[in-house]
Amino acid sequence: MAIVVVIAGTWFGYSQLADSGCTGSIKLNVAAAPEISPAVTNAANKWAQDGGNVSGTCVSVNVESLASADVASAIAGQHGVNLSGLGQPSGAIQVPDVWLPDSSTWLLRLQNEASGFTPSKVTSVAQSPLVIAMPEPISKQLGLQGKKVSWTSLLGQIKNADGPRFGIVNPARDASGLTALMSIGSAIGAGQGSVSKLVDALTYLAKSRSELRDELLESFPKATDEGTLLESLGAAPLSEEDVIAYNAKRPPVALSALYLEPSSVPMDYPYSVLPQVVDGQKISAAQGLLKQLTAASFKNEISAQGLRAPDGTYGSSFVAPAGAPAASPAITAPAGGSGEQGGTAAAGLDATTVSKVVGSWNATTQAGRVLAVFDVSGSMKTPVPTANNASRADVTKAAATTGLSLFSDEWAVGVWRFTTDLGPNHRPWEELIKITSLRSNRKGVQDTIPKLSPVSGGDTGLYNTVLDAYNYAKANWKEGKVNSVILFTDGENDNVNGMTQAQLLAQLKKVQDPKHFVRLVLIGIGNDVNKDELGAIQKSVRGSGLYFAPDPTKITDIFLQAIGSRTGVE
Repeated sequence: MAIVVVIAGTWFGYSQLADSGCTGSIKLNVAAAPEISPAVTNAANKWAQDGGNVSGTCVSVNVESLASADVASAIAGQHGVNLSGLGQPSGAIQVPDVWLPDSSTWLLRLQNEASGFTPSKVTSVAQSPLVIAMPEPISKQLGLQGKKVSWTSLLGQIKNADGPRFGIVNPARDASGLTALMSIGSAIGAGQGSVSKLVDALTYLAKSRSELRDELLESFPKATDEGTLLESLGAAPLSEEDVIAYNAKRPPVALSALYLEPSSVPMDYPYSVLPQVVDGQKISAAQGLLKQLTAASFKNEISAQGLRAPDGTYGSSFVAPAGAPAASPAITAPAGGSGEQGGTAAAGLDATTVSKVVGSWNATTQAGRVLAVFDVSGSMKTPVPTANNASRADVTKAAATTGLSLFSDEWAVGVWRFTTDLGPNHRPWEELIKITSLRSNRKGVQDTIPKLSPVSGGDTGLYNTVLDAYNYAKANWKEGKVNSVILFTDGENDNVNGMTQAQLLAQLKKVQDPKHFVRLVLIGIGNDVNKDELGAIQKSVRGSGLYFAPDPTKITDIFLQAIGSRTGVE
Protein backbone atom coordinates (compact mmCIF):
# COMPACT_ATOMS: atom_id res chain seq x y z
CA MET A 1 0.00 0.00 0.00
CA ALA A 2 2.82 2.42 0.88
CA ILE A 3 4.55 1.65 -2.41
CA VAL A 4 1.33 2.32 -4.30
CA VAL A 5 0.88 5.67 -2.51
CA VAL A 6 4.45 6.75 -3.27
CA ILE A 7 4.18 5.73 -6.92
CA ALA A 8 0.81 7.46 -7.25
CA GLY A 9 2.13 10.63 -5.65
CA THR A 10 5.23 10.63 -7.81
CA TRP A 11 3.17 10.06 -10.95
CA PHE A 12 0.78 12.88 -9.98
CA GLY A 13 3.68 15.30 -9.53
CA TYR A 14 5.27 14.19 -12.78
CA SER A 15 2.02 14.47 -14.69
CA GLN A 16 1.47 17.99 -13.35
CA LEU A 17 4.95 19.06 -14.51
CA ALA A 18 4.55 17.31 -17.83
CA ASP A 19 1.18 18.93 -18.42
CA SER A 20 2.61 22.36 -17.61
CA GLY A 21 5.37 21.93 -20.14
CA CYS A 22 8.03 23.16 -17.66
CA THR A 23 11.23 21.39 -16.72
CA GLY A 24 13.82 21.68 -13.97
CA SER A 25 13.08 23.42 -10.70
CA ILE A 26 13.51 26.84 -9.08
CA LYS A 27 13.26 26.38 -5.32
CA LEU A 28 11.63 29.22 -3.41
CA ASN A 29 11.67 29.08 0.39
CA VAL A 30 8.93 31.09 2.09
CA ALA A 31 8.50 31.75 5.81
CA ALA A 32 4.98 32.87 6.70
CA ALA A 33 3.27 33.84 9.96
CA PRO A 34 1.35 30.76 11.23
CA GLU A 35 -2.12 32.28 10.71
CA ILE A 36 -1.56 33.04 7.02
CA SER A 37 0.67 30.06 6.24
CA PRO A 38 -2.18 27.64 5.25
CA ALA A 39 -3.59 30.13 2.75
CA VAL A 40 -0.14 30.76 1.24
CA THR A 41 0.47 27.01 0.99
CA ASN A 42 -2.86 26.47 -0.80
CA ALA A 43 -2.15 29.30 -3.24
CA ALA A 44 1.36 27.98 -3.94
CA ASN A 45 0.06 24.45 -4.53
CA LYS A 46 -2.63 25.67 -6.89
CA TRP A 47 -0.05 27.71 -8.81
CA ALA A 48 2.10 24.58 -9.19
CA GLN A 49 -0.90 22.55 -10.35
CA ASP A 50 -1.66 25.24 -12.91
CA GLY A 51 1.89 25.03 -14.25
CA GLY A 52 3.71 27.71 -12.29
CA ASN A 53 7.02 28.39 -14.01
CA VAL A 54 9.58 31.02 -14.92
CA SER A 55 10.48 30.96 -18.61
CA GLY A 56 9.77 27.23 -18.80
CA THR A 57 11.50 26.28 -15.54
CA CYS A 58 9.18 24.85 -12.89
CA VAL A 59 8.85 26.66 -9.56
CA SER A 60 8.90 24.63 -6.35
CA VAL A 61 7.59 26.63 -3.37
CA ASN A 62 8.30 25.47 0.17
CA VAL A 63 6.14 27.34 2.71
CA GLU A 64 7.16 27.08 6.36
CA SER A 65 4.95 28.28 9.20
CA LEU A 66 7.17 30.32 11.54
CA ALA A 67 6.54 32.95 14.21
CA SER A 68 7.53 36.41 12.98
CA ALA A 69 9.75 37.01 16.02
CA ASP A 70 11.76 33.86 15.31
CA VAL A 71 12.40 34.77 11.68
CA ALA A 72 13.26 38.35 12.63
CA SER A 73 15.80 37.03 15.12
CA ALA A 74 17.37 34.80 12.44
CA ILE A 75 17.59 37.68 9.94
CA ALA A 76 19.12 39.95 12.59
CA GLY A 77 21.67 37.26 13.41
CA GLN A 78 22.57 36.97 9.72
CA HIS A 79 23.43 40.68 9.82
CA GLY A 80 25.42 40.36 13.04
CA VAL A 81 22.94 42.17 15.29
CA ASN A 82 20.21 41.43 17.84
CA LEU A 83 16.76 42.96 18.06
CA SER A 84 15.73 44.19 21.49
CA GLY A 85 13.74 41.55 23.32
CA LEU A 86 14.48 38.67 20.95
CA GLY A 87 17.80 37.39 22.24
CA GLN A 88 20.00 35.03 20.25
CA PRO A 89 18.50 33.41 17.11
CA SER A 90 17.71 29.71 16.94
CA GLY A 91 20.17 27.78 14.79
CA ALA A 92 17.28 25.65 13.54
CA ILE A 93 15.70 28.52 11.58
CA GLN A 94 17.12 29.38 8.19
CA VAL A 95 16.64 32.79 6.61
CA PRO A 96 14.08 32.35 3.79
CA ASP A 97 13.96 33.82 0.29
CA VAL A 98 10.55 35.37 0.94
CA TRP A 99 9.20 36.43 4.30
CA LEU A 100 5.57 37.08 5.16
CA PRO A 101 5.52 38.36 8.76
CA ASP A 102 2.37 39.58 10.46
CA SER A 103 3.42 43.25 10.44
CA SER A 104 5.62 45.77 8.65
CA THR A 105 6.95 46.82 12.05
CA TRP A 106 9.32 43.83 11.88
CA LEU A 107 10.81 45.12 8.63
CA LEU A 108 11.19 48.59 10.08
CA ARG A 109 12.96 47.35 13.18
CA LEU A 110 15.38 45.32 11.08
CA GLN A 111 16.04 48.23 8.73
CA ASN A 112 16.85 50.40 11.72
CA GLU A 113 19.27 47.85 13.19
CA ALA A 114 20.74 45.79 10.36
CA SER A 115 22.90 47.60 7.85
CA GLY A 116 22.05 46.51 4.31
CA PHE A 117 18.66 45.03 5.12
CA THR A 118 16.47 46.35 2.32
CA PRO A 119 13.82 43.86 1.17
CA SER A 120 12.24 44.34 -2.23
CA LYS A 121 8.72 44.00 -3.64
CA VAL A 122 7.14 44.67 -0.24
CA THR A 123 3.39 44.35 -0.70
CA SER A 124 0.63 43.81 1.83
CA VAL A 125 -1.40 40.68 1.00
CA ALA A 126 -3.75 40.64 4.00
CA GLN A 127 -4.64 42.52 7.14
CA SER A 128 -6.15 42.05 10.55
CA PRO A 129 -7.26 45.05 12.62
CA LEU A 130 -6.01 45.60 16.13
CA VAL A 131 -8.90 45.08 18.56
CA ILE A 132 -9.40 44.88 22.29
CA ALA A 133 -10.15 41.26 23.12
CA MET A 134 -12.56 41.08 26.06
CA PRO A 135 -14.53 38.14 27.51
CA GLU A 136 -18.14 38.43 26.33
CA PRO A 137 -19.65 38.56 29.84
CA ILE A 138 -17.42 41.52 30.71
CA SER A 139 -18.04 43.41 27.46
CA LYS A 140 -21.81 43.00 27.93
CA GLN A 141 -21.62 44.00 31.59
CA LEU A 142 -19.74 47.20 30.64
CA GLY A 143 -22.15 47.93 27.78
CA LEU A 144 -19.33 47.75 25.20
CA GLN A 145 -20.53 44.82 23.10
CA GLY A 146 -20.68 45.85 19.44
CA LYS A 147 -19.41 49.36 20.13
CA LYS A 148 -16.22 51.10 19.07
CA VAL A 149 -13.95 52.30 21.84
CA SER A 150 -11.19 54.88 22.12
CA TRP A 151 -7.90 54.50 23.91
CA THR A 152 -8.83 57.55 25.95
CA SER A 153 -11.78 55.71 27.48
CA LEU A 154 -9.78 52.50 27.83
CA LEU A 155 -6.98 54.29 29.66
CA GLY A 156 -9.63 55.54 32.05
CA GLN A 157 -10.70 51.93 32.63
CA ILE A 158 -7.07 50.99 33.30
CA LYS A 159 -6.98 53.41 36.24
CA ASN A 160 -10.24 52.03 37.63
CA ALA A 161 -9.49 49.52 40.38
CA ASP A 162 -12.84 47.84 39.74
CA GLY A 163 -12.35 47.66 35.96
CA PRO A 164 -11.16 44.64 33.95
CA ARG A 165 -7.53 43.61 34.28
CA PHE A 166 -5.63 44.59 31.15
CA GLY A 167 -2.76 42.62 29.69
CA ILE A 168 -0.43 42.86 26.70
CA VAL A 169 2.02 40.68 24.80
CA ASN A 170 5.61 41.93 25.14
CA PRO A 171 5.82 44.67 22.45
CA ALA A 172 9.48 43.85 21.83
CA ARG A 173 8.43 40.36 20.75
CA ASP A 174 4.94 40.82 19.33
CA ALA A 175 3.50 43.15 16.69
CA SER A 176 0.06 43.38 18.30
CA GLY A 177 1.62 44.65 21.52
CA LEU A 178 3.83 47.07 19.61
CA THR A 179 1.00 48.55 17.53
CA ALA A 180 -1.08 48.87 20.70
CA LEU A 181 1.67 50.97 22.30
CA MET A 182 1.83 53.16 19.21
CA SER A 183 -1.91 53.75 19.49
CA ILE A 184 -1.66 54.50 23.20
CA GLY A 185 1.13 57.01 22.59
CA SER A 186 -0.90 58.69 19.88
CA ALA A 187 -3.97 58.89 22.15
CA ILE A 188 -1.95 60.41 25.00
CA GLY A 189 -0.27 62.93 22.71
CA ALA A 190 2.64 65.19 23.57
CA GLY A 191 1.02 67.76 25.84
CA GLN A 192 1.68 68.62 29.44
CA GLY A 193 1.86 65.54 31.64
CA SER A 194 2.02 63.19 28.65
CA VAL A 195 5.18 61.42 29.82
CA SER A 196 3.67 60.74 33.22
CA LYS A 197 0.50 59.37 31.63
CA LEU A 198 2.53 57.15 29.29
CA VAL A 199 4.65 55.80 32.14
CA ASP A 200 1.50 55.05 34.18
CA ALA A 201 -0.07 53.15 31.26
CA LEU A 202 3.06 51.17 30.43
CA THR A 203 3.74 50.33 34.06
CA TYR A 204 0.21 49.03 34.49
CA LEU A 205 0.25 46.97 31.29
CA ALA A 206 3.64 45.50 32.17
CA LYS A 207 2.19 43.94 35.32
CA SER A 208 0.12 41.52 33.23
CA ARG A 209 2.39 41.16 30.23
CA SER A 210 3.02 37.85 28.52
CA GLU A 211 5.98 36.87 26.37
CA LEU A 212 3.85 34.98 23.84
CA ARG A 213 0.32 35.40 22.49
CA ASP A 214 -0.67 31.85 23.41
CA GLU A 215 0.43 32.53 26.97
CA LEU A 216 -1.73 35.65 27.14
CA LEU A 217 -4.75 33.91 25.60
CA GLU A 218 -4.51 31.23 28.29
CA SER A 219 -4.99 33.97 30.90
CA PHE A 220 -8.57 34.67 29.80
CA PRO A 221 -11.30 33.19 32.04
CA LYS A 222 -12.41 29.58 31.70
CA ALA A 223 -15.71 30.07 33.56
CA THR A 224 -18.37 32.76 33.84
CA ASP A 225 -18.69 32.96 37.62
CA GLU A 226 -17.86 36.34 39.13
CA GLY A 227 -14.77 35.14 41.00
CA THR A 228 -13.16 33.66 37.89
CA LEU A 229 -13.95 36.73 35.82
CA LEU A 230 -12.38 39.02 38.42
CA GLU A 231 -9.22 36.93 38.80
CA SER A 232 -8.65 36.32 35.10
CA LEU A 233 -7.47 38.60 32.31
CA GLY A 234 -10.26 40.99 31.34
CA ALA A 235 -8.91 42.77 28.25
CA ALA A 236 -5.90 42.80 25.93
CA PRO A 237 -4.97 44.34 22.58
CA LEU A 238 -4.76 41.56 20.00
CA SER A 239 -5.49 41.10 16.33
CA GLU A 240 -8.99 40.36 15.09
CA GLU A 241 -7.65 37.06 13.78
CA ASP A 242 -6.50 36.12 17.28
CA VAL A 243 -10.05 36.53 18.57
CA ILE A 244 -11.53 34.56 15.67
CA ALA A 245 -9.03 31.70 16.10
CA TYR A 246 -9.60 31.63 19.87
CA ASN A 247 -13.38 31.45 19.53
CA ALA A 248 -13.13 28.78 16.83
CA LYS A 249 -11.86 26.40 19.52
CA ARG A 250 -15.18 26.84 21.37
CA PRO A 251 -13.71 27.96 24.71
CA PRO A 252 -15.88 28.03 27.87
CA VAL A 253 -15.94 31.85 27.65
CA ALA A 254 -15.88 33.40 24.18
CA LEU A 255 -14.11 36.67 23.44
CA SER A 256 -15.68 39.82 22.05
CA ALA A 257 -13.71 42.11 19.77
CA LEU A 258 -13.91 45.80 20.62
CA TYR A 259 -12.87 47.91 17.63
CA LEU A 260 -10.83 51.04 18.15
CA GLU A 261 -11.84 54.54 17.14
CA PRO A 262 -9.76 55.93 15.55
CA SER A 263 -8.48 52.72 13.99
CA SER A 264 -5.02 51.57 14.91
CA VAL A 265 -2.33 50.38 12.52
CA PRO A 266 -3.43 46.86 11.46
CA MET A 267 -1.38 43.72 11.09
CA ASP A 268 -0.58 44.16 7.39
CA TYR A 269 1.23 40.93 6.35
CA PRO A 270 3.89 42.38 4.02
CA TYR A 271 5.17 40.02 1.33
CA SER A 272 8.91 40.70 1.32
CA VAL A 273 11.65 39.38 -0.96
CA LEU A 274 14.75 39.39 1.24
CA PRO A 275 17.93 41.15 0.06
CA GLN A 276 20.09 38.02 -0.26
CA VAL A 277 17.90 36.91 -3.20
CA VAL A 278 19.83 38.16 -6.24
CA ASP A 279 19.26 35.34 -8.73
CA GLY A 280 17.05 36.64 -11.53
CA GLN A 281 15.02 33.45 -11.88
CA LYS A 282 14.34 33.26 -8.16
CA ILE A 283 13.28 36.92 -8.10
CA SER A 284 10.90 36.19 -10.98
CA ALA A 285 9.57 33.16 -9.11
CA ALA A 286 8.93 35.33 -6.05
CA GLN A 287 7.08 37.82 -8.23
CA GLY A 288 5.02 34.97 -9.68
CA LEU A 289 4.00 33.78 -6.22
CA LEU A 290 3.13 37.34 -5.22
CA LYS A 291 0.79 37.49 -8.19
CA GLN A 292 -1.09 34.50 -6.76
CA LEU A 293 -1.36 36.15 -3.35
CA THR A 294 -2.77 39.37 -4.77
CA ALA A 295 -5.31 37.65 -7.02
CA ALA A 296 -9.01 38.08 -6.22
CA SER A 297 -9.34 34.40 -5.28
CA PHE A 298 -6.83 34.79 -2.43
CA LYS A 299 -9.36 36.87 -0.47
CA ASN A 300 -11.44 33.74 0.15
CA GLU A 301 -8.32 31.74 1.08
CA ILE A 302 -7.35 34.18 3.83
CA SER A 303 -10.96 34.70 4.90
CA ALA A 304 -11.05 31.06 5.92
CA GLN A 305 -8.14 31.88 8.23
CA GLY A 306 -9.90 34.87 9.81
CA LEU A 307 -7.96 37.46 7.80
CA ARG A 308 -9.11 40.37 5.66
CA ALA A 309 -7.88 41.59 2.29
CA PRO A 310 -5.41 44.53 2.33
CA ASP A 311 -8.28 47.00 1.77
CA GLY A 312 -10.05 45.81 4.94
CA THR A 313 -12.83 43.86 3.19
CA TYR A 314 -13.27 40.12 3.53
CA GLY A 315 -14.44 37.10 1.53
CA SER A 316 -17.43 34.81 1.83
CA SER A 317 -15.84 32.39 4.30
CA PHE A 318 -14.97 35.07 6.87
CA VAL A 319 -16.61 34.61 10.27
CA ALA A 320 -16.67 37.96 12.05
CA PRO A 321 -16.20 37.85 15.83
CA ALA A 322 -18.82 39.00 18.30
CA GLY A 323 -18.73 42.77 18.48
CA ALA A 324 -17.77 43.37 14.85
CA PRO A 325 -19.57 46.41 13.36
CA ALA A 326 -22.18 45.36 10.81
CA ALA A 327 -22.32 48.62 8.83
CA SER A 328 -19.34 47.98 6.56
CA PRO A 329 -16.91 45.10 6.13
CA ALA A 330 -14.02 47.51 5.56
CA ILE A 331 -13.43 48.78 9.07
CA THR A 332 -9.81 49.95 8.79
CA ALA A 333 -7.78 51.93 6.33
CA PRO A 334 -5.97 49.96 3.62
CA ALA A 335 -2.71 48.45 4.77
CA GLY A 336 0.45 50.11 3.54
CA GLY A 337 3.64 48.68 2.19
CA SER A 338 2.62 48.20 -1.44
CA GLY A 339 5.24 48.80 -4.07
CA GLU A 340 8.32 47.52 -5.85
CA GLN A 341 10.78 48.72 -3.22
CA GLY A 342 10.88 47.81 0.45
CA GLY A 343 10.72 50.06 3.44
CA THR A 344 7.20 51.49 3.21
CA ALA A 345 5.23 50.55 6.29
CA ALA A 346 1.57 50.54 7.11
CA ALA A 347 -0.03 53.93 7.74
CA GLY A 348 3.13 55.87 7.01
CA LEU A 349 5.14 54.61 9.98
CA ASP A 350 8.91 54.82 9.95
CA ALA A 351 11.72 52.95 11.66
CA THR A 352 12.48 55.72 14.17
CA THR A 353 8.86 55.84 15.35
CA VAL A 354 8.86 52.11 15.98
CA SER A 355 12.21 52.23 17.81
CA LYS A 356 10.97 55.06 20.04
CA VAL A 357 7.97 52.97 21.08
CA VAL A 358 10.19 49.98 21.88
CA GLY A 359 12.49 52.37 23.76
CA SER A 360 9.64 53.66 25.92
CA TRP A 361 8.70 50.10 26.80
CA ASN A 362 12.30 49.09 27.55
CA ALA A 363 12.90 52.10 29.78
CA THR A 364 9.69 51.53 31.71
CA THR A 365 9.83 47.75 32.07
CA GLN A 366 13.42 46.52 31.78
CA ALA A 367 16.21 46.37 34.32
CA GLY A 368 19.31 48.17 33.11
CA ARG A 369 22.46 49.98 34.15
CA VAL A 370 23.48 53.12 32.33
CA LEU A 371 26.20 55.71 32.76
CA ALA A 372 24.93 58.99 31.28
CA VAL A 373 27.76 61.32 30.24
CA PHE A 374 26.98 64.95 29.37
CA ASP A 375 29.05 67.52 27.49
CA VAL A 376 29.35 70.76 29.50
CA SER A 377 31.89 72.50 27.27
CA GLY A 378 31.43 76.20 26.52
CA SER A 379 29.66 75.54 23.21
CA MET A 380 26.71 74.09 25.13
CA LYS A 381 25.74 77.71 25.81
CA THR A 382 24.71 78.06 22.14
CA PRO A 383 21.05 79.18 21.82
CA VAL A 384 18.52 76.83 20.24
CA PRO A 385 16.08 78.78 17.99
CA THR A 386 13.43 76.02 18.16
CA ALA A 387 13.45 76.24 21.98
CA ASN A 388 12.90 79.99 22.30
CA ASN A 389 16.69 80.43 22.29
CA ALA A 390 17.24 78.36 25.41
CA SER A 391 20.80 77.03 25.48
CA ARG A 392 21.75 73.56 24.27
CA ALA A 393 22.57 72.73 27.88
CA ASP A 394 19.12 73.77 29.09
CA VAL A 395 17.43 71.73 26.36
CA THR A 396 19.63 68.75 27.21
CA LYS A 397 18.83 69.05 30.92
CA ALA A 398 15.11 69.08 30.11
CA ALA A 399 15.55 65.96 27.99
CA ALA A 400 17.51 64.31 30.81
CA THR A 401 14.67 65.02 33.23
CA THR A 402 12.14 63.47 30.83
CA GLY A 403 14.34 60.46 30.14
CA LEU A 404 14.89 59.83 33.82
CA SER A 405 11.15 59.92 34.49
CA LEU A 406 10.69 57.08 31.97
CA PHE A 407 13.17 54.77 33.71
CA SER A 408 11.56 52.34 36.11
CA ASP A 409 12.91 51.73 39.61
CA GLU A 410 14.61 48.60 38.25
CA TRP A 411 17.25 50.75 36.54
CA ALA A 412 20.53 51.98 37.98
CA VAL A 413 21.89 55.27 36.62
CA GLY A 414 25.16 57.11 37.01
CA VAL A 415 25.91 60.66 35.78
CA TRP A 416 29.15 62.25 34.59
CA ARG A 417 29.80 65.64 33.08
CA PHE A 418 32.80 66.38 30.85
CA THR A 419 34.71 69.22 29.23
CA THR A 420 38.45 69.73 30.03
CA ASP A 421 40.42 69.99 33.28
CA LEU A 422 37.71 68.81 35.65
CA GLY A 423 39.98 66.50 37.66
CA PRO A 424 43.56 65.62 38.56
CA ASN A 425 46.14 65.45 35.78
CA HIS A 426 43.87 67.34 33.36
CA ARG A 427 41.15 64.69 33.65
CA PRO A 428 38.28 65.96 31.44
CA TRP A 429 35.36 64.42 33.33
CA GLU A 430 33.76 64.57 36.76
CA GLU A 431 31.53 61.99 38.42
CA LEU A 432 28.34 63.59 39.74
CA ILE A 433 26.92 60.32 41.03
CA LYS A 434 28.09 56.72 40.70
CA ILE A 435 25.79 54.16 39.08
CA THR A 436 22.96 54.13 41.62
CA SER A 437 19.68 52.23 41.97
CA LEU A 438 16.73 54.45 41.17
CA ARG A 439 14.67 52.50 43.66
CA SER A 440 16.87 53.64 46.53
CA ASN A 441 18.11 57.03 45.32
CA ARG A 442 16.15 58.43 42.37
CA LYS A 443 16.28 61.88 43.97
CA GLY A 444 20.07 61.75 44.15
CA VAL A 445 20.23 61.13 40.41
CA GLN A 446 17.67 63.87 39.72
CA ASP A 447 19.72 66.34 41.76
CA THR A 448 22.66 65.99 39.34
CA ILE A 449 20.75 67.44 36.39
CA PRO A 450 21.02 71.11 37.47
CA LYS A 451 24.80 70.59 37.63
CA LEU A 452 25.03 70.05 33.86
CA SER A 453 25.50 73.76 33.10
CA PRO A 454 28.27 74.74 30.62
CA VAL A 455 31.77 75.60 31.83
CA SER A 456 32.90 78.92 30.37
CA GLY A 457 35.96 78.45 28.19
CA GLY A 458 35.79 74.68 28.54
CA ASP A 459 36.86 72.59 25.56
CA THR A 460 35.74 69.05 24.66
CA GLY A 461 37.77 66.21 26.14
CA LEU A 462 35.90 63.60 24.19
CA TYR A 463 38.46 60.85 23.61
CA ASN A 464 39.64 60.39 27.20
CA THR A 465 36.07 60.61 28.48
CA VAL A 466 34.79 57.92 26.11
CA LEU A 467 37.53 55.49 27.11
CA ASP A 468 37.22 56.13 30.85
CA ALA A 469 33.41 55.91 30.74
CA TYR A 470 33.54 52.61 28.85
CA ASN A 471 36.04 51.15 31.31
CA TYR A 472 33.94 52.38 34.25
CA ALA A 473 30.79 50.69 32.90
CA LYS A 474 32.75 47.52 32.23
CA ALA A 475 34.18 47.52 35.77
CA ASN A 476 30.65 47.96 37.17
CA TRP A 477 29.07 45.41 34.80
CA LYS A 478 26.22 43.32 36.20
CA GLU A 479 24.93 40.07 34.78
CA GLY A 480 21.31 40.00 33.60
CA LYS A 481 21.22 43.76 33.03
CA VAL A 482 21.48 45.98 29.97
CA ASN A 483 24.87 47.62 30.63
CA SER A 484 25.49 50.78 28.63
CA VAL A 485 27.13 54.18 28.32
CA ILE A 486 25.12 57.01 26.73
CA LEU A 487 27.21 60.06 25.89
CA PHE A 488 25.81 63.41 24.72
CA THR A 489 28.08 65.90 22.93
CA ASP A 490 27.70 68.95 20.69
CA GLY A 491 31.25 69.28 19.36
CA GLU A 492 34.43 67.40 18.60
CA ASN A 493 37.52 66.47 20.57
CA ASP A 494 39.80 69.49 21.18
CA ASN A 495 41.66 68.45 24.33
CA VAL A 496 45.34 69.42 23.98
CA ASN A 497 46.21 67.35 27.05
CA GLY A 498 44.37 64.24 25.92
CA MET A 499 44.95 61.18 23.78
CA THR A 500 44.74 61.05 19.99
CA GLN A 501 41.98 59.39 18.03
CA ALA A 502 44.32 56.57 17.00
CA GLN A 503 45.17 55.91 20.65
CA LEU A 504 41.49 55.90 21.62
CA LEU A 505 40.47 53.47 18.89
CA ALA A 506 43.34 51.13 19.73
CA GLN A 507 42.43 51.15 23.42
CA LEU A 508 38.72 50.60 22.76
CA LYS A 509 39.52 47.59 20.59
CA LYS A 510 41.74 46.23 23.36
CA VAL A 511 39.36 46.62 26.34
CA GLN A 512 36.20 45.10 24.81
CA ASP A 513 35.08 41.84 26.42
CA PRO A 514 32.32 39.80 24.73
CA LYS A 515 31.53 38.17 28.09
CA HIS A 516 30.91 41.59 29.65
CA PHE A 517 29.15 43.43 26.83
CA VAL A 518 28.81 47.19 27.27
CA ARG A 519 26.83 49.12 24.70
CA LEU A 520 28.23 52.54 23.82
CA VAL A 521 25.64 55.03 22.54
CA LEU A 522 26.80 58.36 21.14
CA ILE A 523 24.28 61.17 20.63
CA GLY A 524 25.43 64.21 18.67
CA ILE A 525 23.60 67.46 19.50
CA GLY A 526 23.22 70.38 17.09
CA ASN A 527 24.99 71.03 13.80
CA ASP A 528 28.57 71.40 15.06
CA VAL A 529 29.30 67.76 15.86
CA ASN A 530 32.03 65.98 13.91
CA LYS A 531 30.09 63.08 12.41
CA ASP A 532 33.20 61.39 11.04
CA GLU A 533 34.86 61.48 14.44
CA LEU A 534 31.85 59.99 16.23
CA GLY A 535 31.41 57.49 13.42
CA ALA A 536 34.98 56.24 13.83
CA ILE A 537 34.40 55.71 17.56
CA GLN A 538 31.10 53.97 16.95
CA LYS A 539 32.60 51.57 14.41
CA SER A 540 35.36 50.59 16.80
CA VAL A 541 32.99 49.27 19.49
CA ARG A 542 30.87 46.27 18.63
CA GLY A 543 27.18 46.84 19.19
CA SER A 544 27.49 50.59 19.66
CA GLY A 545 24.96 53.13 18.42
CA LEU A 546 25.30 56.56 16.84
CA TYR A 547 22.46 59.08 16.65
CA PHE A 548 22.24 62.74 15.69
CA ALA A 549 19.84 65.42 16.89
CA PRO A 550 20.43 68.47 14.63
CA ASP A 551 17.47 70.03 16.43
CA PRO A 552 18.30 69.67 20.14
CA THR A 553 14.61 69.74 21.05
CA LYS A 554 14.42 66.22 19.56
CA ILE A 555 16.93 64.78 22.02
CA THR A 556 14.24 62.88 23.96
CA ASP A 557 13.03 61.19 20.77
CA ILE A 558 16.59 60.27 19.82
CA PHE A 559 17.24 58.97 23.33
CA LEU A 560 14.18 56.69 23.18
CA GLN A 561 15.21 55.47 19.75
CA ALA A 562 18.61 54.54 21.17
CA ILE A 563 17.05 52.71 24.14
CA GLY A 564 14.76 50.85 21.71
CA SER A 565 17.69 49.62 19.65
CA ARG A 566 19.86 46.75 20.71
CA THR A 567 22.57 46.43 18.10
CA GLY A 568 25.28 43.90 18.90
CA VAL A 569 25.57 40.81 21.03
CA GLU A 570 24.90 40.93 24.77
